[in-house]
Amino acid sequence: MNIYEQQANNRRMTWGIMLVFVVFFLFIGLGFDYFYLSFNPAKSPQYVWNSAGYYEAAVSSQPVPFGTIIALLLGFGMVLNSLFNGAAMVLRSTMARRAVSTDSKEQQYLNVVAEMAIAAGIQPPTAYIVPDPDLNAFATGISPSNSAIAITEGLLNTLNREELQGVVAHEMSHIKNYDIRLMTVTAALIGAVCLISDFAGRSTRFRSSSYSSSGRRSSGGRSKGGGAAVVIIYVVWLILMILAPFLSRLLAMAISRQREYLADASGSELTRNPLSLISALEKIRNAVMPTNAINNGVAHMCIADPRGSLIEEKLGFAADLLATHPPMEKRILALKVMAYQARDSR
Repeated sequence: MNIYEQQANNRRMTWGIMLVFVVFFLFIGLGFDYFYLSFNPAKSPQYVWNSAGYYEAAVSSQPVPFGTIIALLLGFGMVLNSLFNGAAMVLRSTMARRAVSTDSKEQQYLNVVAEMAIAAGIQPPTAYIVPDPDLNAFATGISPSNSAIAITEGLLNTLNREELQGVVAHEMSHIKNYDIRLMTVTAALIGAVCLISDFAGRSTRFRSSSYSSSGRRSSGGRSKGGGAAVVIIYVVWLILMILAPFLSRLLAMAISRQREYLADASGSELTRNPLSLISALEKIRNAVMPTNAINNGVAHMCIADPRGSLIEEKLGFAADLLATHPPMEKRILALKVMAYQARDSR
């Protein structure tokens, strides 16, 4: 697909991901309301265990789904916060600083950023340096007009100009394709799911321990009529509540892996030199130590897994499912194919 199709696809994917997370919020929130806050807008009689160990009829006193409302507000609040403050928060978390023109290497970095912005036809993003000896880079922001590229000190000191140009072009492609908005929103939604799931889990344990200490028998906060169907729904809700953070991270990882292949290809088109990015990725691959300045919350934004390049060498279904990036070997091979095609077309 061309650049405009990629941008449109990313916009659709952003809305699709938000819809998936809304379903997460609704399911977790409604389950918490129903099983623990006695939510029942119809106020129909429900049967609960009394202190004597018998069922007795009770009428729901909670007609408003407070848990669901709070979950949705928290999720959308974190998305809005990420859109307005996400880039600054990511840069602060890595202790990144602005690149300066007084240093020769950083001046070269600034020049490369300006050149690649012209090639991409976008406003030059702000250039940052992350104080870390490992080799890594990432882009952040919500649009090409409000974006930043950050590289580590190790990357700046290790790569030559052509290799640095390949890395910057890769990150510039993320910006032009609106990958940065997609991944920023995804990171915020993952955080919201983790918070909501943790809160619901803690409340569940608290309510369960309260009922146990008072000598009451209960499934969660109360037992409901409805037979096996209610029990099945309750079990599914518990499982989803526990697995929601993990499932949301799997979704982000899958999106990140796809975006990396596209950014490699788009970046090579900007430089017209796939070999420069190949050489840069090989050096990044050989630098196996982790990028300590970058936490796992923004790992999917980086050009390589900040936990260490050796993680990307693992192949197989489990590795593909759990990795934030595709194997470096596959990325380099795809770029070599591009380089051969470019050479043969001359």
